[in-house]
Amino acid sequence: MYDYVERYGPVRVWAVTVLVLVVGITAAALAFPQRVYVDLIWQYYWGPVVADAHGWACVDWAGGAEMECSEAAQAGEDTGPTASPGYTFVSYAGYVPTLILLLVGIVLAGRRFEIERYRAGFYALFPFMLFGGALRTVEDANVAAYRDTGELAIELPWSGFLISPLIYFTVFFIALIALVVSVWLDRRGHVSGYEYPLAGIGTVLLAGTLGYLGWIAAFEPYATFYPWLLITTLVGATVATWLTWVAIKRFAPDINRGTRNMGLVVIWAHAVDGVANVIGLDWAVAFGHDQNLVPKHPVNEAIVNVTGSILPADIAAVTGQAWPFLFVKLAAAVVVIWIFDETVFEDSPRYAMLLMITVVAVGLGPGTRDMLRATFGV
Repeated sequence: MYDYVERYGPVRVWAVTVLVLVVGITAAALAFPQRVYVDLIWQYYWGPVVADAHGWACVDWAGGAEMECSEAAQAGEDTGPTASPGYTFVSYAGYVPTLILLLVGIVLAGRRFEIERYRAGFYALFPFMLFGGALRTVEDANVAAYRDTGELAIELPWSGFLISPLIYFTVFFIALIALVVSVWLDRRGHVSGYEYPLAGIGTVLLAGTLGYLGWIAAFEPYATFYPWLLITTLVGATVATWLTWVAIKRFAPDINRGTRNMGLVVIWAHAVDGVANVIGLDWAVAFGHDQNLVPKHPVNEAIVNVTGSILPADIAAVTGQAWPFLFVKLAAAVVVIWIFDETVFEDSPRYAMLLMITVVAVGLGPGTRDMLRATFGV
């Protein structure tokens, strides 16, 4: 493999790899539609997106009709495979390699564009991570509209690109286009650094998305604005980040020598995810919601279930069941900034920065979505 990379160049090898995978999967789905498309691609990848887009707990294949799980399916009759919103270990097995392949492509693009000032690029991409969570909330509003009117404001398959995990690819390509434009402006001398237009584009996209959600909350009956929930989540995440940061500075200052202030962003991103889950899963009703949210990821669902099985009911009624998730997220963030020491940034700055961006995105994206979903009542 190394010889091929040396002979043809990493960019060509990467492009050929992507092309072979796309053609191979497409050919396999056409040759074996039941086994490859229905039993694998639809059941574990597209079916969950269809169910999520409609707000259904379950969708069955039913000969390709793709409808909410029928009474026949619930009674145990054979209507083909079924799918539910959220992730499974099978879907993770496909998404993780795809994500790694995309990350390699980003690294190669950065090398080809000869992008420097990695830390500046890290901060410039921060608005895109918030934008991703806000854009996902637009799809939550789409589901709320379907429940209220019986029609999707954004029809499939387009709404599918706003649903996890496809939304990661959507935001990735938007950010990539913004990066290309920003680098072009920098090389032409129109700006003093590519990071400024890059951050500006992300901020405009974020502001526009939040404005759309605000408009829905103000004028549509299926959405409501809960400002105190938003304030509590942001304040709680900031306090948790500050306490964690102070503890690092006092007891283990060497942990953050590599990431420096980027470590603060990593911790805050995952604190937002943790606090948003704790409030949404256990305390949304305290802020005016009719009911608490339900977990949509295997990890936080497992934590809630384990906590509920361990704690006595009278104690869980006071503390809630989702609070350990916040400590898990904070601990994971600390481990990440500990792993990314000075030698990592010195040996492979592009890879290190890219992985740091990914770590923040997988925390802040879902966290922002959970926070805004509860804030706008969708």
